[in-house]
Amino acid sequence: MTALQNALVIGGGIAGPVTALALAKAGIQATVHEAHAGTERTGAMLTVAPNGLAALETVGLRAAVEAVGNPLHAMVMEKGNGKPLMRVPSLPDLPPSRVMYRADLFDAIRAGAREQGIAIHDGKRLTGVEEHPDGITAHFDDGSTATADLLIGADGIRSTVRALIDPNAPQPEYTGLMSFGFGDLTGAFVPGDIAEMRFAFGRHSFYGYWTQPDGSEVFFSNHPQEQPMTLAQARAVPKSQWLAELRAAHAADRPGNRLFQGASEDRMLLTGPMERMPKLPHWYRGRMVLVGDAAHAPSSSSGQGASLALESAIELARCLRDIDDLDAALAKYESLRRPRVEEISEQAVKTNNGKTAGPVAKFVFGLMMPIATRTFLRPEKMFGPVHRYRVEWDEKVGA
Repeated sequence: MTALQNALVIGGGIAGPVTALALAKAGIQATVHEAHAGTERTGAMLTVAPNGLAALETVGLRAAVEAVGNPLHAMVMEKGNGKPLMRVPSLPDLPPSRVMYRADLFDAIRAGAREQGIAIHDGKRLTGVEEHPDGITAHFDDGSTATADLLIGADGIRSTVRALIDPNAPQPEYTGLMSFGFGDLTGAFVPGDIAEMRFAFGRHSFYGYWTQPDGSEVFFSNHPQEQPMTLAQARAVPKSQWLAELRAAHAADRPGNRLFQGASEDRMLLTGPMERMPKLPHWYRGRMVLVGDAAHAPSSSSGQGASLALESAIELARCLRDIDDLDAALAKYESLRRPRVEEISEQAVKTNNGKTAGPVAKFVFGLMMPIATRTFLRPEKMFGPVHRYRVEWDEKVGA
């Protein structure tokens, strides 16, 4: 039985409610405190991979999340001219990844957590903490406070808790890419399969596209942008200017030219600068610890941001369940998670470098890729260690 009795979870997005559910399963009472008044119905699509679904299954949320996502059966890598380089089907004996709107994932997780008795308090923006020998008190901008044995920062890539743990912690790192999405931006879910998602190394910009179950096309562009911009700065640029840039960038691509020429401003979503968290010196201090994007946000090129956050939520609860000494439990949690998340994040950096490479480098890549896929680049080798990973809840964690 854990010595920890209760915890405050800061952040009510993806990792926060799942962390609270896992803690409750470990016998630790947890409440969630979210800065915003509620989730927005806007936002891009994301993928929950098989390893993320496995983490959700541990806390009884897999079915609810699968119900709001479309099964993805294959990914195809191709040249900008549409010539296939590699097809990667779902791995044998694993459920297919699910593609969904971020808001739908939020809603499913929050609703499922509340149904299982987790209290989620919205409109609670953390402003500071006070640590004392037997607990920690959180202060919120509405003047309220809450006290528990542990405070968990699940508050995303711009984490307030991270700065409290380490005021000198690095900031999110810009990858050199600006992301744009096009398609049905209403967030209306249409159930059905996605046969394959195509990713193309365009002449100037990387892009992806697929067909939704209702027959509509969804596509995106990771557009090289040397000068870093905040999301607010990017949104201050007229959409017409961004769209003109994207049309020019994809003019020599097939079917990119057709997709972006036919795109309209009202179906364009600027998701903003693609960022990642560099390696953090400290994941925890005293009675505070980080989970999810607050600790280890990879760039979206990894396809693993949400899934890694879900894994970490389960692993943190497992360590707190089995190791009575708090400092030892948090150290064990970090040691179990850090190598995996950093390896996946660094691999995504290599992918981003390929996306920002010039036409000559992409041409050479296109020549080498078919050879690689016939020799050492096999789907199982590429994705097996990532997608088959499981946090084994029933196994006891050693100190």
